[in-house]
Order: sequence, then C-alpha cells, then structure tokens
Amino acid sequence: MAILGTILFVLFFLALAPASREMIGNTFTNAGDWIVKWAPLSYAVLLLVLIVPVVAAIIVMKWPQPPEPEDPLARYKQAEDIIE
Repeated sequence: MAILGTILFVLFFLALAPASREMIGNTFTNAGDWIVKWAPLSYAVLLLVLIVPVVAAIIVMKWPQPPEPEDPLARYKQAEDIIE
C-alpha cells in the first residue's frame, strides 16, 4: 500500500504543472491511437494486462497455508508448572 501512496503523491504534483499535464494528456491520446492502430494485438495485450494480476491474486488466495511449526520444547514441558 505504501507504493500506491507514493505513486499518488507523484501524480498529484505532476498534475500541478501545465507542461506535465500536457505530456500526460498526450500520452493517453497516443495510447488510444495505438490501441486503434494495432487493434488485434493491442486488445490481446490489454487483456493480458488485466487478466494476469487477477489470476495471480486468485492463486495467492487459494494457496494452501503452511502447517504450524511444532514447538521443539513441548517434549520437555512438565505436566505441572514449577512456579505454581
């Protein structure tokens, strides 16, 4: 989550300056033109960009939990606590 805050912080200050706003706008415009120009390939790339993180998140959520480690001192523990 810290990386998201850093990215938002940088984008906020980039949006303040008119030159950087123009650059960001041109980038999005050129990206739209690229999507139209390279239609079949660009749709496949966009589909991969959207699906891969979703599949990775599902794999991480469904991954089996590791077993609890065994307490190595449990066999030395007496039935009654000495202090009591």
